[in-house]
Amino acid sequence: MLVYLVAFVVCLLVVGGSMALLISMSTPRYRTEPEHLLQLFERVLNHQASETEWNALVGYPIRHDDSLEAVRRNAQDIMDDHGRPWQAAQGGCLLSRRGRCELTTLRDDLASRMLVEQGKRSF
Repeated sequence: MLVYLVAFVVCLLVVGGSMALLISMSTPRYRTEPEHLLQLFERVLNHQASETEWNALVGYPIRHDDSLEAVRRNAQDIMDDHGRPWQAAQGGCLLSRRGRCELTTLRDDLASRMLVEQGKRSF
């Protein structure tokens, strides 16, 4: 009888501890920041990014920053219009030449916007 009681208490502690741990943990969240998009744009322009990388960042909405969401939508439009994922799979570039020009413009715009925001924060 004592063995059953000890086993019951041990199981109760393990289950109770596991439940307390699960309740205390928060849900992990991923926030896309401007730096993440700039790094991706650079990788695409240097012929180093894959379609999977692109879809992981550009394929999901950005809800915490409306201007960054607009950049993401513009990047998605560029991919829809000028994307060549079949060439990226063979070692080529993810975008056509015109798409790379548009992405360069978008990257420069985002980088300048980041500099302006950093200047505002420093004052």
